[in-house]
Amino acid sequence: MKKVSAAALLITLHSVAGLNCRTFVSCPKTRLYSVAVLEETATEATKAAKTPGPTRFDALKKKYKGFKTATVVEDIGFSYEEFDVAVQATTYAFGRNDVVSGTTVQYDKGGAIVDIGAKASAFLPLAEAALLQPQGALIEDLVELDQQIDVQIISEEDENGQLLVSVRRIQYRAAWDAVTAMQLEDEAFHAEVIAVNRGGAICLVQGLRAFLPGSHLTGQLPTDDLVGQKLPLKFLEVNPETNKLVVSNRRAVVEMQMSDLSRGDIIEGVVKALKPYGAFIEVGGMSGLLHISQISYDRIDDLEKVLQPGDKVKCMIIDHDKVNGRIALSTKTLEAEPGDMLKDKAKVFEMAEQTAAKYHERMEAERKAREEAAKDIVLGLGDSLDDLGVDDDLSDPLAGVSDDLDSVLN
Repeated sequence: MKKVSAAALLITLHSVAGLNCRTFVSCPKTRLYSVAVLEETATEATKAAKTPGPTRFDALKKKYKGFKTATVVEDIGFSYEEFDVAVQATTYAFGRNDVVSGTTVQYDKGGAIVDIGAKASAFLPLAEAALLQPQGALIEDLVELDQQIDVQIISEEDENGQLLVSVRRIQYRAAWDAVTAMQLEDEAFHAEVIAVNRGGAICLVQGLRAFLPGSHLTGQLPTDDLVGQKLPLKFLEVNPETNKLVVSNRRAVVEMQMSDLSRGDIIEGVVKALKPYGAFIEVGGMSGLLHISQISYDRIDDLEKVLQPGDKVKCMIIDHDKVNGRIALSTKTLEAEPGDMLKDKAKVFEMAEQTAAKYHERMEAERKAREEAAKDIVLGLGDSLDDLGVDDDLSDPLAGVSDDLDSVLN
């Protein structure tokens, strides 16, 4: 065998799957390198040869900044920078409690978005959407989209520039204005009872909750049966500053009944209470006084022997105060004979209409007699003056006085 000088012996082995190279390197000192190291070096060289470099398309894609719209600025009198400065410098005159007009644009988070022309649209919460809200009502039931509405600003701008607005507060003020006007007119009105409590009932007046004291209910008690009924009412107190609204059913009923009553009418009532000075009679929700001196022409020593609470009686109205709802009653005018109320009051009530008619005839005759007597007195005075020979010309104390200024000066 010949000696190999400083040269490399390359042995190439071909395989069916492809070309695999195993390289043995020897040196003059016959040093043999590892086959594994040589294989790893060959593999890395193959991978580096197979990895492609960046193409021209990759370079263009990296430089692409998106599609740019061509803008024509020849007709615009300002630049975008100037427009941005102008927007930032614009002040919006929206303050808390201001009332502005807006348009509902969409429903969102249980409320409504309202465009009022501010930097950001305002938000109308469900609780502020209306003064009267049926139980379980949704924002869709209270506000329509694309509807022009007046709203009150109730907050400052948040971090997004959004404001809170209210419709309920505008309606609340309008309701108080309407109630105040109704009080000035002092007219009776009807309102629905929505709740009851120990002290009375709660009524809904122009969307406001009004208190109806139990003492001002006529012929009823504040029970659950009262809920849903519409009662005639009148105001007792209206105070917007303290949000105090008090109404009376009794006052309304009394005034309506008083308008149909007049002196001399016969009414039926029930004895409610006895006092040393007389009896209180309830007449259709009104309380009338039957004074002890008006019960009988005879003297009454013990009122309880004549009347008892709960007794039904018939009385004649002898006086009334329509402003305060007071009436004065009498039973002695219904007595056919003095003392009948002490002897047989049932007969007095049974014959009340006939006795009252006779009483009116007697009163009318007495009135005419008084008028005739007064006329006779006036005529008698005239005859007395004639007998005295009084001159008619002298009846004018200024008859001889001249209106001429010169005559006065002379």
